[in-house]
Amino acid sequence: MTQVKPGDKVRIHYTGTLADGSVFDSSEGRDPLEFTVGSGQIIPGLDAALPGMSEGEEKTVTIAPEQAYGPVNPDARHAVPRNQVPDNIPLEVGTMLELRTPEGQAMPVQVVEVTEDQVTLDANHPLAGKELTFAFSIVEIA
Repeated sequence: MTQVKPGDKVRIHYTGTLADGSVFDSSEGRDPLEFTVGSGQIIPGLDAALPGMSEGEEKTVTIAPEQAYGPVNPDARHAVPRNQVPDNIPLEVGTMLELRTPEGQAMPVQVVEVTEDQVTLDANHPLAGKELTFAFSIVEIA
């Protein structure tokens, strides 16, 4: 039976959950996720769990933040004066916004605090600092 090795293209079905059991992502109801093992297309901890598995095999792994989206970086939080935010921008805590870097690249940020004078934006990935659990199965090895 063929086993997954780096460089193989695989298709997996998966469900990702947080420590409290809440689902943050799943391929349920969608096509399987397709990627090349070892290519950096998925988080390192999940990529590392695949070699040696066979088609149809199921596995559950828990991945530390360092092998997922990294630890929370306090330097990725920035307060901006509220009067510099256009009136048409929603400022509820939890709202995701997209800023542009000076080079023109899109950078997603989340509103994490709003006061009378300032708005604090967080550019950390929403799953940074979190331990992630993935239950997955190998659908196909190509």
